[in-house]
Amino acid sequence: QVQLVESGGGLVQAGGSLRLSCTAKGSIFRVNVMGWYRQPPGKQRELVAAITSGSNANYSDLVKGRFTISRDNAKNTIYLQMNSLESEDTAVYYCKADVATSNGIMISRRDYWGQGTQVTVSS
Repeated sequence: QVQLVESGGGLVQAGGSLRLSCTAKGSIFRVNVMGWYRQPPGKQRELVAAITSGSNANYSDLVKGRFTISRDNAKNTIYLQMNSLESEDTAVYYCKADVATSNGIMISRRDYWGQGTQVTVSS
């Protein structure tokens, strides 16, 4: 089984910073693309940023220039450095990972989601 463990959410004032982390744990063969999504109150879940195993990153236009995604492949961990936070960034942030697992005979691949971490920005 694979679990995504997130940490780093909390309450911050507008203009402040937070850093989220997400670690994939379990019987992992390979972790491919990892990313952060968020779901603001009353809205649909949306992509924030994603990063490949080769550290190619893409960002939502809403966070470009303020957020930075990075990755440590040895730890199966990604980070989201969030600067210049705005009240509109308030949401539950979810980690998602494309993970391959092996039973010794075949390789299976699917998406996994973390449990979510709350980020609240006060204005």
